[in-house]
Amino acid sequence: MAATPRVRKAVAVPEDESVRDQMPEKHPVDEKLPPLKMMTSGLQHVAAMYAGVVAPPLIVGAAVGLSAKELTFLTGASLFTAGIATLLQTLGFWKVGARLPFVNGVTFAGVAPMLAIVDQTKDKDDALPIIFGAIIVAGLLGFLAAPFFSKLVRFFPPVVTGTVITLIGVSLMPVAFGWAQGPNPAADDYGSTKYLALAGISLVIVLLIRRFTSGFVKQIAVLLGLVVGTVIAIPFGVTDFSAIGEADIIGFPTPFHFGAPQFAAAAIVSMVVVMIVSMTESTADMLALGQIVEKPADEKTIAAGLRADTLGSAISPLFNGFMCSAFAQNVGLVAMTKIRSRFVVAVGGGFLILIGLMPVAASLIATVPRPVLGGAGVVLFGSVAASGIQTLAKAGLEKDNNILIVAVALAVGLIPIAAPEFYHAFPETAMIILDSGISTGCVAAVLLNLVFNHTGKERRDAAEVAHPMEAGETLSETRAPASAH
Repeated sequence: MAATPRVRKAVAVPEDESVRDQMPEKHPVDEKLPPLKMMTSGLQHVAAMYAGVVAPPLIVGAAVGLSAKELTFLTGASLFTAGIATLLQTLGFWKVGARLPFVNGVTFAGVAPMLAIVDQTKDKDDALPIIFGAIIVAGLLGFLAAPFFSKLVRFFPPVVTGTVITLIGVSLMPVAFGWAQGPNPAADDYGSTKYLALAGISLVIVLLIRRFTSGFVKQIAVLLGLVVGTVIAIPFGVTDFSAIGEADIIGFPTPFHFGAPQFAAAAIVSMVVVMIVSMTESTADMLALGQIVEKPADEKTIAAGLRADTLGSAISPLFNGFMCSAFAQNVGLVAMTKIRSRFVVAVGGGFLILIGLMPVAASLIATVPRPVLGGAGVVLFGSVAASGIQTLAKAGLEKDNNILIVAVALAVGLIPIAAPEFYHAFPETAMIILDSGISTGCVAAVLLNLVFNHTGKERRDAAEVAHPMEAGETLSETRAPASAH
C-alpha cells in the first residue's frame, strides 16, 4: 500500500506543476532570455564599462607617443580582448570560467606600473613589447597559481565579503564623480555647471525610469538614461560625432602589431605584483557577485574564475591588449537590474569583440559624453555599496569583534579616497597595492577576521555588545562562562 500513493502522486501531477518542479534545477544565472532582451541588456553592460576599458590604452598609448590612428587601434584591441576574456569568464570551458555574469576588461591597477615601464625604456618603440611580454608571463604564472589562490575563500565570511563589497562601491564613486565633471581634467571648464547639470539630468532620468516603469523597460534604465542623456547633451555642444566619420569600418587587431613581445625581469616582477592585486580584487568581486545573484562563489568557482582572468590576460597581448580583470561597475549593474543571466553578459562580450573589429562602432559608443556616464555611474556604483551593506546586515554585527573588523577595514580601504597622498613616502612598487582601497581593505578585513574570529575562537564568538566601545556587563557576563570551558 505504501507504493500506491507514490504512483497516484506521479500520475496526478499537472503539467504546469512538473515544469515548476524542474525550475529550481536551473538557476537564473544559467537562464537564456528572449533575444531582444538579451541584446539590449548586453549592450547596457558594454555601455557601463566602455569608459573603463578604453581609458588605460589611451593613457599608456599617449605616454608611448602613439599617433591618433595607432591610439584608435590600441583601444580597439583592448575592446576585442576584453570580449574574449568576458566569454572565457561567462561561458568557459574545462575548469576555466566562473560561469557568472562577469564582464572582464583592462584592469586600471596596471596603468601606473606600465607608465613606469614606459619611462624606464629608452627606445619608446620597445615599451609596448616589453609590457606585453611581462603581461604574458604574469598571466601564465597566475593561471598556474589560481587553484592555490582560490583556497583563500574560507577566509572570506560575510563580515569580510560585506566589507569588501561596500568598499568596491565606495571606491568606484570617485570614477563616477570624475566622469561627471567632464572629459578632460586639464580643461578650464572641467567641473563646470554645464557638465554637472548633464550628470544630474542623466541621474534623474535613470531614477525616473526605475520609479515609473516596470518590466523590461525598468531593467534597461541605465541604457535608456545614457541614450536620452546623450541626446540632451547635443544642444550643450558636449556630444561629438566627428569620430564616427573618421573611423574605419573594419579593423582587425593584427597580432603583435607593435612588435614581438620582449621579456625584461623588472617589468615581469611589476606585472606579477599587479596580477596578484588583480586576483585579489577579482576574488572579492566574485564573492560579491555570488551574493548578489544568490549563487555563492565557492572555492571551485573562484579557481575557475581566476583561470579565466589570468588566461585572458595571457592571451590579450597577442592581440595588443593589456591585463584583464573583472569589472566591478558591472557588478553594480547586475545588482540594480536584477538580470542575473550570464548569457546576457556573454552577449555583451560578443558586442565587445564586434566593436573591437569595427572602429566605427567603437566611435559610436564613444559619443556618450563623460558627464552622462557619470550620472548613470552614481546609480551603478551606489548599488554595489548597497549590496555590501545588505551582506553586512547578515554578518553578525551584534558581536564586538565583527564591528571592529568592519570599522577598521573600511577605514583602511578609504585611505586612498579620503587622503590620496597618505602613502606618498612609500616606494613606487608598494603604491601598486596601497593605492587600491579594495585591495588594502580586503587584506585588512581578512587579517582582522583571522585575529579576532580564529584565534581563541570559542571565547571570542560569545562576546556580544551593542557597540565596540561598550564593554560593560553584557561583555563580561558573556565572556565569563566561555572562559570556564
